Amino acid sequence: MSRFSGALQLTDLDDFITPSQECIKPVKIETTKSKTGSKITIQDDGSYMQATSSGLQKLEKVEITLADCLACSGCITSAEGVLISQQSQEELLKVMNANNLAKLNHQLDEVRYVVFTVAQQPILSLAKRYNLPPEETFERVAGYFKKLGGDLVLDTKIADDLALIESRNEFIERFRTNRQALPMLASSCPGWVCYAEKTHGNFILPYISTTRSPQQMMGMLVKRYLAKMQGISGNQIYHVTVMPCYDKKLEASREDFFSEVENCRDVDCVITSIEIEQMLEASGFSRLEAVERCSIGWPWTAQRMPCSVWSHETSGSGGYSEHIFKYAVRKLFNVEIDQVEFKNLRNNDLREVIFEQNGEVLLRFAIANGFRNIQNIVQKMKRGKCNYHYIEIMACPSGCLNGGAQIRPGDGQTQRDLTADLELMYRSLPRSNPENEAVEMVYTTFLDNSGDDNKRKELLHTSYHQIEKMNTALNIKW
Repeated sequence: MSRFSGALQLTDLDDFITPSQECIKPVKIETTKSKTGSKITIQDDGSYMQATSSGLQKLEKVEITLADCLACSGCITSAEGVLISQQSQEELLKVMNANNLAKLNHQLDEVRYVVFTVAQQPILSLAKRYNLPPEETFERVAGYFKKLGGDLVLDTKIADDLALIESRNEFIERFRTNRQALPMLASSCPGWVCYAEKTHGNFILPYISTTRSPQQMMGMLVKRYLAKMQGISGNQIYHVTVMPCYDKKLEASREDFFSEVENCRDVDCVITSIEIEQMLEASGFSRLEAVERCSIGWPWTAQRMPCSVWSHETSGSGGYSEHIFKYAVRKLFNVEIDQVEFKNLRNNDLREVIFEQNGEVLLRFAIANGFRNIQNIVQKMKRGKCNYHYIEIMACPSGCLNGGAQIRPGDGQTQRDLTADLELMYRSLPRSNPENEAVEMVYTTFLDNSGDDNKRKELLHTSYHQIEKMNTALNIKW
């Protein structure tokens, strides 16, 4: 039990969440009556054997799928403690091998177009691990994916830009027409969203931004926009994303991101920074320089962007609070702001920025990272004492650069020092401008921006669902 204040008590909760005791799955167990009980032995290969009257019987493992995890209301969020059958490097390699074999045997009906999408944070994590510049790191990672049999390797820039633009437009709309839905809470962190659905339900869900995360923006673009450009259907594409946290696997498996029209998920498989490192080592690439460099794809416009690794404002989690704050000040109050200075509050992971005129606070934005700060924000909202208009929320302390699936620090380095190095590296990257030709092309040609927002909201937004807590014996407070 963790105690933060007299009004706040949390069970099985820390900044890195593991499944709680309530994480269960009903399983039929065949039993026979015995006065002495069952004798179970562990074999050399790690399997469990139960002694029966007819001899030894191997016990089967219970496998918890992603659907089971999302349907459960017990744990908050984790992928480390559950067996995820379709979101692993083993599954990826299995699909790639089968696809390469189909190509070799000219079985065209079974060949899928394989697309890899890589986020910025894993590239920085790998660049630090192999002591390479970020752009070179990305090109060598792309070369590795091409060696596996990938057809196209993409960055997430266009999806990051779309997410920022949709989020800022959504905030302006709420500020002008629906102040009751403020503060608007960022929705790009699946750990936070999953926790909100299972723990605070319908109270907190109306405040969360409906804009899709960049991963799911990219999924929509790849399975519908890119597929259309390639002249194939979405289910002929196998889309793999490389992300900094395990919870992105859970996000990709949500039923909200399954297309009935295309009969496929927007993202088929999510691989993390740690898993890429493991795959490289298993392939004999202890040094990333040994992998041949390969160019990054850019199918959105004729003109290629000058680089593939970008920063979005100064926040390593996408720059939501900073970008929306500058845009809102300009749009609502006709004031241009070039730099945003956040003020640290109780800790480095809880920061705020204020815009005021004539002594009156007109806008108050915050960044809240880590579940301790998240809990404090939620409790303030429940007591009606939260005076923010927008909050960028991330489950991991220090945000996505310190994601739970980023590569661990080396000998003699602390996690804090590693995160500081990644933040410094991130801020040295070229700054992205969301208002560019590629984004405009998506809005005008793909989303048919003719005044009707239905298609835009259908493809770029999502919804959330309260998950009822199960009434089990584990919920009883003795």
